[in-house]
Amino acid sequence: MLNKYARAFFTRVLTPFAAFLIRRGVSPDTVTLLGTAGVVAGALVFYPRGEFFWGTVVITLFVFSDLVDGNMARQLGRSSRWGAFLDSTLDRVADGAIFGGFALWYAGQGDDNVLCAVSIFCLASGQVVSYTKARGESIGLPVAVNGLVERAERLVVSLVAAGFAGLHKFGVPGIQYLLPIALWIVAVGSLVTLIQRVVTVRRESAEAESAEAAAAEDENASKNENASRGSNASQGSEATS
Repeated sequence: MLNKYARAFFTRVLTPFAAFLIRRGVSPDTVTLLGTAGVVAGALVFYPRGEFFWGTVVITLFVFSDLVDGNMARQLGRSSRWGAFLDSTLDRVADGAIFGGFALWYAGQGDDNVLCAVSIFCLASGQVVSYTKARGESIGLPVAVNGLVERAERLVVSLVAAGFAGLHKFGVPGIQYLLPIALWIVAVGSLVTLIQRVVTVRRESAEAESAEAAAAEDENASKNENASRGSNASQGSEATS
């Protein structure tokens, strides 16, 4: 929903700011690096102390850098493989910091080993979900499935729940339970998504191998047919002689 309905709006809003940074000589890669550093700092400084509201505010501000650097690249006409690689790689770093921050809280003051394990599972499964698509595409498969919970959903569900859960420190009762619920949702959704992608890669791999085998059979049949025609032609020529 964020990508479909809000991206165009925020692109228009952030375009003047992106143009300002360009005039100041700031590169898109610099914005990407600073944005990731801000997310990591917000997650690992605030979350392990249970400051979920302010941590989420900081992270959300820096998450918008993902829109700013892309906007700058388009204005400069510098969209490149390197920029896409850097952006994707640092996204994994940011995701790891967010769920790592949750895990540190529950391993420490939060004192809940189960939720610590769930947070670690969310961290690991998110990385593996992204890897399955990248690896499938690297071996020539389309991986034509999005899955139940992708990165945008993982971040929105987790950050919104964490932000609201942080209001417990401002006296809002019972709202702290939103974060554990969100982590379980993300964990289950990530597992389902992982299974969806693995099943899709297996199916596409089997289809690709069947197509290659059929093409090889057709090629062999064509070669045999051409060889047979050449043999018949040679025998006909000898008979005529």
